[in-house]
Amino acid sequence: MKIKKVYFLKSCTKPADYPDYRHPEFAFFGRSNAGKSSLINMLLNRKDLVKTGQKPGVTRTINFFVLNDSISLVDLPGYGYARISKDQSKGFMPMLTTYISKRDNLRAAFVLMDIRRVPEAFEHEIITSLHSRKIPVAITLTKCDKLSKNQREKQVRLIEAELGVGRDSIFFTSSKSGEGKRDILRIISEAAFPGRDSE
Repeated sequence: MKIKKVYFLKSCTKPADYPDYRHPEFAFFGRSNAGKSSLINMLLNRKDLVKTGQKPGVTRTINFFVLNDSISLVDLPGYGYARISKDQSKGFMPMLTTYISKRDNLRAAFVLMDIRRVPEAFEHEIITSLHSRKIPVAITLTKCDKLSKNQREKQVRLIEAELGVGRDSIFFTSSKSGEGKRDILRIISEAAFPGRDSE
């Protein structure tokens, strides 16, 4: 899929503010500092379209972007960063699950995880919420440039066992090297426009 045009549309915290369009939508979930914003910038060939920061917890709203005037990408708040307020932290999970329940045009979700971590309660809860709505889930491992091939394999086996998923549901990515870009864009293109050439 060629990136011809992309722009930020709006930030929201509640369903009443969500964009009213029928673009097929693709959401990016993950813990704080999992690399969601960096990965989206890499996918879209932009350095600063999605706000990133050295400190985790930068994304605190649901941010909607439009790709090629026909696809929506959504950067969701990171979860689990201790330095944000307790009220904000408590509000993030309901914000995420409400988003999942309200978006009928949500076609697939990318659940991002730093490859050096193992899944915890957050990942299980998000995946359960997505599966309850029959939303396809791609387990997207980030920062893969930081591990050797053997280290990757060891981590993937742990992640597969913890989540009960097969290797075909797991994707390696690196916002630094560009690894995984083609695979993620292919998933988006094929789910957005079934039967159309993904290029």
